[in-house]
Amino acid sequence: QVQLVESGGGLVQPGGSLRLSCAASGSIFSIYAMGWYRQAPGNERELVAAITSGGSTNYADSVKGRFTISRDNAKKTVYLQMNSLKPQDTAVYYCNADILRTLPVQGMSRGEYWGKGTLVTVSS
Repeated sequence: QVQLVESGGGLVQPGGSLRLSCAASGSIFSIYAMGWYRQAPGNERELVAAITSGGSTNYADSVKGRFTISRDNAKKTVYLQMNSLKPQDTAVYYCNADILRTLPVQGMSRGEYWGKGTLVTVSS
């Protein structure tokens, strides 16, 4: 089994900062790309930022220059530093990862995994 657990969400005033973390655990052999998505009420889930195992990153246009994604491969953790937050950043943020896991008896299986989400609210 593989789990992704997010933390760091909360209420912040416009212009403030938050740092989200997502830790992967379980029978993990390797983690490829990791990313953050968000979903606001009434909207579809959208990609916020992604990072490859080699450290290459890409961002949604709406967060470029304000958000920074990073990862610690030894800790199997991905981070999202969010600065200059705006009310329109309010959403549930989900962690996503492409993971190769070991199977109970033998072999491996690669799949996409999601965390349960953490709520970020930007409001005065």
